[in-house]
Amino acid sequence: MKNAGSVGIVRPEKIAFDTPLTLSNGRVLSRFDLMVETYGQLNEQKSNAVLICHALSGNHHVAGRHSAEDKYPGWWDNMVGPGKPIDTDRFFVVGLNNLGGCHGSTGPTSLNPQTGQDYGADFPVVTVKDWVKSQAMLADHFGIRQWAAVVGGSLGGMQALQWTIDFPDRVRHALVIASAPKLSTQNIAFNDVARQAILTDPDFNEGHYARRNTLPGRGLKIARMMGHITYLAEDGLGKKFGRKLHSDGYQYGYGVEFEVESYLRYQGDKFAGRFDANTYLLMTKALDYFDPAADAGNSLSKAVQHVQAKFFVASFSTDWRFSPERSKELVNALIATGKAVQYIEVKSNHGHDAFLMEDEPYIRAVAAYMNNVYKDIRS
Repeated sequence: MKNAGSVGIVRPEKIAFDTPLTLSNGRVLSRFDLMVETYGQLNEQKSNAVLICHALSGNHHVAGRHSAEDKYPGWWDNMVGPGKPIDTDRFFVVGLNNLGGCHGSTGPTSLNPQTGQDYGADFPVVTVKDWVKSQAMLADHFGIRQWAAVVGGSLGGMQALQWTIDFPDRVRHALVIASAPKLSTQNIAFNDVARQAILTDPDFNEGHYARRNTLPGRGLKIARMMGHITYLAEDGLGKKFGRKLHSDGYQYGYGVEFEVESYLRYQGDKFAGRFDANTYLLMTKALDYFDPAADAGNSLSKAVQHVQAKFFVASFSTDWRFSPERSKELVNALIATGKAVQYIEVKSNHGHDAFLMEDEPYIRAVAAYMNNVYKDIRS
């Protein structure tokens, strides 16, 4: 974007909640922490707040850097900052690490107050509804009665949608990007294969690997490698790697021979070094369980009939994991119930990961919509 800049050096903040949180499965967290980052200034009316909901492997570090030496900025730095589509000169932006996460919020790697040990596999399974409930408590912490917008891609988009259903008067606009109103059977199958890679790793130790000083790194690596393939488009992957060999000629073995193999193994190793296996299991289960229509007689139109937010929905042409048809299901349900919705299908060769990229029509569409959000809160 023209004249766009960085939010600069940012500091995460851990916020403690001592009010018990009852989860969808009936379990109760007596207390919990949420790790957050904020960018921009909350106005006097507290009407300019934007919540960023992360996808499966995301966290609170949305934009900026934690130090001048940081090699990479936050995961959505191209979207959030001064002069960027979600303009921090206009909006107070909140990013958080969800419950069950492994980047500071209470999750499997946290201390269980009842046992004095890490939760590990004892941390309860959480749902998108649970996350939204905890995010509502976060909004209360900041004194935010209504979000100007709740924004998310993929699993983050599911949270944005759930917000409009569970707290219809607390969301003015929802941006649901590269997402779906529920997972397809194929997606549930992909998630189960990924989980099985972790669960059958000899070092998993029934989820209590930290207590045994082990790490199911092989299983987590394989899960990430498979998942990463599904986030990319065949066209884009082919253009990037083709059938390029890693070295001269075939080696007639099972080591790295093709460049794409090297890339995937590198991505798997990097992910296994920074992410928690129990958290990966939890996040994929939250994806599987998400289905707001199930609570409304399997009718998505009935599920959204009471929402008050205006919607921006975006999909990407080569995203076969969350295809444009899935976004259109939501758009059609919103139209059928007379809701305000803008929809764009972006031509892209980046697959599902396109929501993190800089395809110009996509960036311009989000910028234009957020400009209207800003005008709306000022009117």
